[in-house]
Order: sequence, then C-alpha cells, then structure tokens
Amino acid sequence: MRTNKRTVWFLTLLSLVAVISIYYIKEKSPMPFDGINIFKDSDSAVQLVEKMSDTEKTAPVFAEAVVFEEMRMTVRDERSKTGEQLMSKILSSDLTAEQKNEVYEEMGQLNKRASAEALMELQIIAMGYPEAFVYNEDGEVKITVLSQEGHSAKMAEEITHYVMTSWKDAKAVDITFTGDAE
Repeated sequence: MRTNKRTVWFLTLLSLVAVISIYYIKEKSPMPFDGINIFKDSDSAVQLVEKMSDTEKTAPVFAEAVVFEEMRMTVRDERSKTGEQLMSKILSSDLTAEQKNEVYEEMGQLNKRASAEALMELQIIAMGYPEAFVYNEDGEVKITVLSQEGHSAKMAEEITHYVMTSWKDAKAVDITFTGDAE
C-alpha cells in the first residue's frame, strides 16, 4: 500500500510539471518579468516604461506627509510617558486594589483612544484623502487632512458627519485641511 501512495504522488507531481511545461511552451510570448527574462536586456521592458504618459507616472510626494508622522510621533511619545506613569502607579505598593483598578481602567481608555484614532485615520483615508491625522482629547476630535484638491465646506461637513455618527466619544470636531491645491 505504501508504494501505491508514493506512486500516486509521483504521478500527480509529474503530471503537474507536464501541464505547466506545456503551458509555457504553447505561450506565444514570454511574460515580461518571468524568471528567465528578468536578467536580459529586452526592448519590451523599455517600451513598457516609455508608453506611460505623464498622468500615469507616479504622483508627487508631499512634504506634508512627514509632518503627519511627526504629529503621530509626538502623540505617541506623550502617551508613552503617560502610560509609564500609570504603570509605575500600578506597580507601587502605596495604592489600594481599588485605586489600582482605576489606574488600569485609565490605561485601557488610553489604549482604546489610540486605536480609535488610528481606525478613524484609516477610514478618512478610505474616503479618498491621501493622509489624515486624528487626535482626540476629552471628546474634542482634532483632524488634519492632506487634500490635493483643496478644501470646501462640503468636504469638512462630510468628514464631521462621519466622525460624529461613527465615534460615540466625539463631542466636537475640528478639521484642518493642508496641502497644495492643484
């Protein structure tokens, strides 16, 4: 019985190799980036790049995107310090169990707020904006959005409505648009 299983596996593997080989032999032109042609100088690769128009080439990179990362790093540093202070309170022997539970809940709220902000940033980016930064402080949500098309009251209203309906902790929303309008 063991040799039969080996034979079946061998024949299955052999037939798979045969099918793949026939596919590549019958193919009229090789794929542009297959393992064989990737190291050859071919005119087709050059033609693929030259056929792209100016609008299809990469979009310009905004320097403002670095500012968004700096804002995120500032908030992370601030929250990290707060988290360390809360952790030192939990580890101290001066607090009662009830007080430690309150501090632990505060740490949970801090983490919950950070994850909600990150999720809201992703959702705003999914709305069509290249970059967004969301910061929530005591129910006041501050949003900075990178917009290539400029900004309008309608865009701000759309984001405000979305944040107010999807985030129950949001009491007020402040939106700032940044970026070059083309």
